[in-house]
Amino acid sequence: MNLFGIIEEIEKADPEFQDRISPRRAAIKNITSFGSKVAVAAMPFAFSTLFKKAYGQAATPSVTDVLNYALKLEYLESAFYNAGAASSLGFSASEKGYITLIQGHENAHVKFLQSVLMSAAVAQSTQGNNGVYDFTAGGTFPTVLTNLDTFFAVAQAFEDTGVRAYKGQAGFLLGNNGALTPALNIHSVEARHASAIRQIRRARGASTTKPWIVGANDTGIGAVDGNYAGEDNIKQGGVTITSLAGVSGNVSIAAATASFDEPLTSAQVVALVAPFGVK
Repeated sequence: MNLFGIIEEIEKADPEFQDRISPRRAAIKNITSFGSKVAVAAMPFAFSTLFKKAYGQAATPSVTDVLNYALKLEYLESAFYNAGAASSLGFSASEKGYITLIQGHENAHVKFLQSVLMSAAVAQSTQGNNGVYDFTAGGTFPTVLTNLDTFFAVAQAFEDTGVRAYKGQAGFLLGNNGALTPALNIHSVEARHASAIRQIRRARGASTTKPWIVGANDTGIGAVDGNYAGEDNIKQGGVTITSLAGVSGNVSIAAATASFDEPLTSAQVVALVAPFGVK
């Protein structure tokens, strides 16, 4: 793919296109400096991000903006698991082990992001009510810290959304490996958390819950529909996945949607977590 040739053709039709993408063009060049297989795999994502941001958002967030956005989400998750661990919810030994492990990870994520941002780090006291969150989301989940099933349902929504949130920001960190690599490392850990929480919910009786997202909202909780908006997408890189040959016939819709996580924009994520106190 001659990406720069394509860009030059677009510039002929849109003289302002160069100004729109100038900060991003360097990021595309950075990709091509990697191995050829990596570059080819990254091109559809990078090209999509370039156009979406060139025409859909005037200002590109800085690395500091992206990391502070991540820090706000980690503050929320850290506080959530800290509250759950300190509650009298009555976790089983196995559940307690998982929650303690995830709690440690989220607290470590907070400390890491604070250490990277240093004085630029947003203070947790700016979130919620002086740093205190409303885990009921304004009464939507009134039993979140008194009922185990509610707690794990909210945990699942947080973790699934966290995976999509990090994926949605990765494109803005291209060209800055010092930020991109740890962000993707955190992203992969959030995905493991999501899988673990989903398996806990399944063991507790949510029999249709799988370790991965199938379709759109597969939690059985209508209040979190927005967290899964777009997850029923069956097209990737212009290819309709269900038109491809599978093990038996074409790839099913369930398999197509489960095979790919969809990104969320920062605006989408902030709107979803604002009821808990994220600002």
